[in-house]
Amino acid sequence: MTKKRKHQEDFQKVKLKVGKKKPKLENATDTTFKTKTIQIPEQLKEDGILPTQNRKLNIKDLLSQMHHYSAGVKQNALLGLKDILSQYPHVVDAHLSSIISEVAAVFTDKDSGVRGAAIHLLQLLASKIRAEQIAPFFPLVSAHLSSAMTHISEGIQEDSLKVLDVLLEQYPTLLTDRSSILLKNFVELISHQQLSKRMKSREKLSWMLSVNPNRKVTSQQWRLNVLMRLKKFLQAVVDGFSDVEDEGLQEPKESPHSVRNAVCISWKAHANNQQHVQLYGDGGLRPKINSSFRLRSLTSVMDSTEKGLSSAENLKSFIEIIIPLLIECWIEASPAQSAPILGNLLESESQQLMQQVLSIIHLLWKLTKQHDETCKMEVWLRMNYLVDFKHHFMRHFPYSLQETIKHKKKDLYKGNKCCMSSSNNVDHLLLNLTLCDIMVSLASASTLQTDSGWLDMIRKFVTDTLQDDSRLNSKQVNRLLGVTWRLMQIQQNKVATEPLIKAVYTLYQQRNLAIPVRVLLLKFFSRVYQKEDMRTQRIRSRSKVLSRWLASLPQQLTLLGAKNSELSNQLIDIIHSAASRSNKELLQSLQATADRIYDPLDGTMVLLPAETQRRLVQLVYFLPGLPTSLLACLSRCCIMGRVSSELAATLIGILHMRSSFAVWKCQVQDNSVNDVDYFSFLFSTLIGLSREELTSLQGIRGKPHISQTQLSPVRLYLTDLDQFLHHWAVTEMICHSLSTIPSQSQCFDILQTGICKYLVGLVVIPDSTAGSVLCAINKLLDQACILNENLHKFLASCCYSLLYFLLTLDKEDAEHVQKRDLLWGSCVSALALLPRLLRLMLQSLQVSRICREELPVVAQLLRLLMQHGQLRSHMVTNEFLVQQIIKDIMTLKSGDVQEQWLTDLHYCFNIYLASHSQGPGPINTVY
Repeated sequence: MTKKRKHQEDFQKVKLKVGKKKPKLENATDTTFKTKTIQIPEQLKEDGILPTQNRKLNIKDLLSQMHHYSAGVKQNALLGLKDILSQYPHVVDAHLSSIISEVAAVFTDKDSGVRGAAIHLLQLLASKIRAEQIAPFFPLVSAHLSSAMTHISEGIQEDSLKVLDVLLEQYPTLLTDRSSILLKNFVELISHQQLSKRMKSREKLSWMLSVNPNRKVTSQQWRLNVLMRLKKFLQAVVDGFSDVEDEGLQEPKESPHSVRNAVCISWKAHANNQQHVQLYGDGGLRPKINSSFRLRSLTSVMDSTEKGLSSAENLKSFIEIIIPLLIECWIEASPAQSAPILGNLLESESQQLMQQVLSIIHLLWKLTKQHDETCKMEVWLRMNYLVDFKHHFMRHFPYSLQETIKHKKKDLYKGNKCCMSSSNNVDHLLLNLTLCDIMVSLASASTLQTDSGWLDMIRKFVTDTLQDDSRLNSKQVNRLLGVTWRLMQIQQNKVATEPLIKAVYTLYQQRNLAIPVRVLLLKFFSRVYQKEDMRTQRIRSRSKVLSRWLASLPQQLTLLGAKNSELSNQLIDIIHSAASRSNKELLQSLQATADRIYDPLDGTMVLLPAETQRRLVQLVYFLPGLPTSLLACLSRCCIMGRVSSELAATLIGILHMRSSFAVWKCQVQDNSVNDVDYFSFLFSTLIGLSREELTSLQGIRGKPHISQTQLSPVRLYLTDLDQFLHHWAVTEMICHSLSTIPSQSQCFDILQTGICKYLVGLVVIPDSTAGSVLCAINKLLDQACILNENLHKFLASCCYSLLYFLLTLDKEDAEHVQKRDLLWGSCVSALALLPRLLRLMLQSLQVSRICREELPVVAQLLRLLMQHGQLRSHMVTNEFLVQQIIKDIMTLKSGDVQEQWLTDLHYCFNIYLASHSQGPGPINTVY
């Protein structure tokens, strides 16, 4: 018992008392812990509260609702997104990816309300998102669009066309990049595949139009809707090709590999053999290098399915599929299938469907021209489709539109609900012109006999349309002229082309034509004239209508004036082109209207912009004759500043080239400028004013327009700075022309006679005229020239008047300060070249006749003349005169305190003159 108790004592049970805590075990684990907060301010910072709509839902909440099973919730989410994005456009960039994916996903939603809301939201997004932003997500959008277009539900297919409209309007380039897929979708919208029994061996599928009675619209209306979108899509594809020619008479775009470089030619340097001009036969393009190597384009590396319609094989395959379907659509809408309508009258819906059919074919024809194997494609198109086109398209040609008029009084027309009458408008004209454009593209000169039947129909229609006095818009005229041009190329003899040109001229003679229409007609005639002029002289047969049109252009230019600068530019370009080719009729007409074109007051040239004026100045070179009246007009244009100084210099150079003084190395045409008239032009332009204007200046007195001194009989009329600088630039060109005349002494005598006759004796002379006369004297004077006494005295008076004006010029007068260097240089050069001129000017300085205020000016003038290096030797020669003038000045100032200007004058005289003379010594300063 004792051992058992002891064993139990080792494991005694602890007795717990009520109200006491349980003691901790020795091996108990401590589970207590402490925590501290970690603050990261940058991560906890929020961008701000996202904008919400009226239901207090932000953009994230609305995007999450796009996956809801309820159509109403999804529609409300789309409307909320539109509301937020219209009010807060900056949110689009942050959530663009999510918005695009969610909106594109509901293109195929079964609920029409959801699809409509998605289309409206897509329209809003397209107006705010650039093509560069949406480009990464566009494959997803295109995939959902293709899914919607090929969906089994008719409603989804119809809404897919609305989505296509939005994308074609805003992102045509991105959409046409996936043309291979979308074109197949277009075909499947109006047709279905059917395995033909006769083609089973070749395993090819044929397509036929499908009819779905479950649609809300008729089958014809549904096909019209699809074809309208297909036309827009193909137009976007055509616009994407830079080298596809525009329809009608638009100029073909240049290839990106052809670079036009303007060559700047200095005719002076070229005439002196200092500049070599290389001419190429390609009209300004870089010279072509004949090479058997050709670089492979990047598109050749892509798969044919990725190229789309840029691949000739893909284009042919699509044409083979779509053309039969389009012909079936045409057959359904043609007049033969319309029971109530007889002949070739069309209902509006049928006309629209036929127009879309022809427009699609026309765009496909234009796409074929951008391939290298254009000729092969034309042969292939003619071989496969000409027969069908003649049978179906030309069967009821030409087509006209049928108007349906509903009458209110049913009693009068119980049996007829509508009255059929031919439409007076020209909406149907585009249908016929598109058909003509397609058909003439399949004809050529080699197939003229075979196609003469339907070509005569087209020729008659075109001629009648041009002559029926209808008001045509620019699009119709463009297409009409394109067909006319093609007909003229197919049959190039005068018998066939002259009636067409005459018909176009009839349209050209209509009054109140729209400016775009007038421009198109001018381009057509210009193109016809250039084509005719390119023929050799042996086979050239000048069109009488074309000659009459050319002769009327100068008269039209004078009547048009500055009313429309674009049209005036077009006229001038054509006139310049014909004048450069020595067209006799145009040159005669241009000669007759030259006085009105170059009239200095309201002539065409002075009313047009500067760039256009340059073209008109260049036309002077081609005029057959330059009579006195025309030269007077041209001189006034140069004088009055109606043309820039650069253009005036160009005009003077052109007249010099037309004169007998131009030195040509080869035989040229007879000189059309009389020598007397040429010198009269140069002298009149040099003077700068007409005789009447000079006479009117003689009555002006006093400042600020007149600068006068008591020591000179010549008073200066102060011209505006712009007028002065313009006249000076013209003067330099005139002096250059005068200096190139071989007999300089005779030229100087003519100039001297003109100055003595028209200027000597005048009291008031413009400062620009006085400076120009001195500039011309300096340029032409040589040892053989002899000046008469009257000219000497006149020039001496001009020199002192100019020098006095420059010395009394206020430094704050910024306008006249800019004249100083030019006038001072002319005066000093004249005094240096003509010692007698300096002596006469010094002799005129009789200070006893002037007031004391002018004495400092005379003293400053003497000091500057003595300091000038070119005049110092002449001043030494006239030392006695200078000394006498200084003594007279000192006599007048003897009673006063000597001023600084008099001290400076004494100093200069003692330094520059007294030290070089052998006469009396220096002047003693009197204090």
